[in-house]
Amino acid sequence: MTLLMGAVAYDPKVVTIWDGFRRLLIDRGLPFDYVLYSHYERQVEDLVAGRIHAAWNSPLAWARALRLARASGTSVRALVMRDTDQDLTSVVVTRADSPVRSVAELSGRMVATGAVDSPQATLIPLSYLPDVVVRRFDVGVGLHGDHIGGERDAARALAAGEVDAACMLDANHLLFVKEGVLTPGSTRIIAQTEPFDHCNMTVVDTAPKELVDRFGELLIAMSYADPDVRGLLDLEGLTSWEPGRTSGYAAVEAAVDRVGFYDPSGVVTAAAYRP
Repeated sequence: MTLLMGAVAYDPKVVTIWDGFRRLLIDRGLPFDYVLYSHYERQVEDLVAGRIHAAWNSPLAWARALRLARASGTSVRALVMRDTDQDLTSVVVTRADSPVRSVAELSGRMVATGAVDSPQATLIPLSYLPDVVVRRFDVGVGLHGDHIGGERDAARALAAGEVDAACMLDANHLLFVKEGVLTPGSTRIIAQTEPFDHCNMTVVDTAPKELVDRFGELLIAMSYADPDVRGLLDLEGLTSWEPGRTSGYAAVEAAVDRVGFYDPSGVVTAAAYRP
């Protein structure tokens, strides 16, 4: 039997990454293949239905997988995650010359966010804000914020003075400065979320246990010092695979419930969401 994993094609590099990992895993004795999805919702549905064994899931996809699994009488678990998936934060940013100094002062003002389904640039940070006018940038809907184009457009709107604040991942705030989207020193952080976790490798309980366990062992054993894997780890944005944990998903679960993104059985109920 071959272990079959799903991944969402949010960027062309996804093919390069998982082609490379596929060769490495097969060379190390694991029968492995992967399939690509255009959005997370179908990937999660196929995982819970047993059509794939593992899914490289966003935090929002993890939240839905839990709900669908419970409703269908199965279970899922987080096998591994990247070191860079742990303890992330999002920030609410204003222009440095803005009179707004606190989130309370944003009441009634316009705030830019990423796509409707972005945990880090929409769902989680909006829970920290008062009643605001949301200007959402729906780029890559269905990709759960992995395509950060909407987040980047929100930063551009802030830089242009079109909005009073913007929400983004803390690391992306630094990236946008590096890219020149935001001028160094031109912004001020007025709020930062509590830490949360991002992606994980989700596996379903109907998957072959020996193959799943070996998959996790091989990923965790990958060393950044190994030249055969370093390039792939760089492309995937990590230095090590870590055992999966679920303690960092409370914020996304709360955000899902707050906006009614999924119902308790995992049905998509967000009116503005069409992946």
